[in-house]
Amino acid sequence: MDYGLAGTVAVVMAASRGLGRATAFALAREGCDLAISSRRSDAIEQTAQEIRTATGRRVLAQAVDVTKATDITAFAQQVATTYGTIDVLVNNGGGPAPGTFDSLEVEQFGAACEILLMNSVRTTKAFLPLLRRSTQGRIITVTSTSTREVIANLMLSNSLRAAVAGWSKTLARELAPEGITVNCVAPGTIGTERIDELIQANATRGQITPEQARTQMLSRMPMGRFGVPEEFAAAVAFLASRSASYISGINLLVDGAQTAVVQ
Repeated sequence: MDYGLAGTVAVVMAASRGLGRATAFALAREGCDLAISSRRSDAIEQTAQEIRTATGRRVLAQAVDVTKATDITAFAQQVATTYGTIDVLVNNGGGPAPGTFDSLEVEQFGAACEILLMNSVRTTKAFLPLLRRSTQGRIITVTSTSTREVIANLMLSNSLRAAVAGWSKTLARELAPEGITVNCVAPGTIGTERIDELIQANATRGQITPEQARTQMLSRMPMGRFGVPEEFAAAVAFLASRSASYISGINLLVDGAQTAVVQ
């Protein structure tokens, strides 16, 4: 299928590793020029060079701390100078610390709000004027299956990602008259560094080995395996495509049937 992305411009946040990196590669292979960011300038420049070599696409790379409005504004200004417009915005960021209500401090809820909700709000505010110049504007936000079914030991994610999904759904209705679609993509257990971190946290909490914690997690996977980042990225690429022009306001689960809710 031709996704109609050749010659478009996509912004992918937190793109130096994991799901963001896979998404950036997928969009570049579909013909997008890119603007990508992460906290570390060396890591994001290395990713940019790898994408340029693999796909031949233009890639602007910039270090951005998504909790700092000044960083996001400066990034948007640089993208405007470089490309003039964008067609796709992928909101993405790191996951909050695991923990139960008793184990977490009140201040950690505020920090998680900055990472998850305010990150997407600030980034979308900064880039929406550029998206409005596109004829196929797309806003896609990475969430989690915790938006549909709470996950043990992930109090912060369960709380704040649900807020992100509500924000995105509301924004989808507000921007629909302009033809800009707004969607979320919710990964289940995808084999990234984040999953390794959660496995270690579960092992510590359960007083078992990391390998035992991994085995327990795999036992809950209907497909008997973790997903791979490229499978998640394929879903993002579809929602970014011209073919998805009438899909807006959804929270698409990419979880191999793991989540026990009716879609």
